Amino acid sequence: MYYTVRHTTKFRYSTSITESIMEVRIQPRSEGTQHCLDFRLSTNPIAKIDNYRGENGNRVHHFDVPNRHNHLTITAEAIVEVLSLPALPEALAPTAWNELDALTASDEYWDMLHSSHFARSSELLSEFIAELQIQRRDDPLTVVKDINTAVYTTFEYAKQNTRVDSPIDDALRIRRGVCQDFSHIMIALVRSLGIPCRYVSGYLFHQQEHGDHSARGATHAWVEALMPGFGWIGFDPTNNKLAGDQHIRVAIGRDYADVPPTSGIFRGKAESELSVNVRVYPTELPPPSADFSLEAAWVPGPQKLHEREDGNFFQQFAEQQ
Repeated sequence: MYYTVRHTTKFRYSTSITESIMEVRIQPRSEGTQHCLDFRLSTNPIAKIDNYRGENGNRVHHFDVPNRHNHLTITAEAIVEVLSLPALPEALAPTAWNELDALTASDEYWDMLHSSHFARSSELLSEFIAELQIQRRDDPLTVVKDINTAVYTTFEYAKQNTRVDSPIDDALRIRRGVCQDFSHIMIALVRSLGIPCRYVSGYLFHQQEHGDHSARGATHAWVEALMPGFGWIGFDPTNNKLAGDQHIRVAIGRDYADVPPTSGIFRGKAESELSVNVRVYPTELPPPSADFSLEAAWVPGPQKLHEREDGNFFQQFAEQQ
C-alpha cells in the first residue's frame, strides 16, 4: 500500500517574537516493510533546515528562525510504501519465556525494560496489574495480546481528559485517555513482565469499517514488544489490533518524551497557540480537493517560561498528541 501523508503544524503568537529554534520528528522511517519514498519539509517564515539521525535511528530535522515573526507553520509531505507483515502464529511455544530471558540477559534492551519518564511504576499501576492478574503464563505473545485487549476494553478513548505531559496515573484514575495514554500504560504493563517494550509515534490510515477509535487529523501512537524469534512486534491498544499496513512508523523511543513531533523554544514574552492537522490517504485516491482546509481549532500548548542569564525569556512548547 502506498500512502501520502500531509502533516501541518501551526504556532500563532499573541505578540511578535524574535527567534524560534525547533526540532521536528515527523519523517517516516525506512526499514523492514516500510519505505519512505519521498519527504519534503518546509516552514513559513522560511528557514534553513538541517537534519541528523538521532537515537534509535529517528530522523530529526532542526532549524532556527532568527527574525521577528508572529506565527510559524511547519508543513511536511511524504509518500510512504507499507507492505503487509508476515502472519504471526496464534501463540509461541512455552519455552519462549526462556528464550526471551536469554535475549535480555545483556544490557542491550535495558532502556526498554525499565521505567522511563512517562512509563513508570506507581501504586495505581500495581493495583491495575493485580486487577488484570497480569503475570507470566502461557507464552509471551499470548500474554501481550491479552494486555493489548485489556487496555482497549478497560479505558475509554476520550480527548481533553489528559495532557501531553500527563503521568499514567491520570488515565489510570479516570479510565479515559488518548492513544498516548493507552501506549504508556501498556508499555509499563509489558515491561513489568520482563518483556522489552517501546513507544512508536506515527500515523494511522483510518478505515471506517474497522471502527478505529483514534482521532482523525492527528498523529498516532502504539507500542512494540520484543518477541523471541520474531523481533519487535507492533500492538495498537487504542484499536485492539496488531500494527499492520495501516500504521506508518515515524519515531521510536522509551516513551513520548523521546519522540515529540515538534519541540523547541522561542525568544520573547508571548502566549502561543497550536494547531495540528494530519491527512493520510492512499495515493491511488485523488488528492484532497482544493477547498480542503488544513486549519484546525487553535488550542493552547503547554507553557513554561525560562529566563537566560542575559534576561531574555524563552518559552518551551510541545505538540499535544
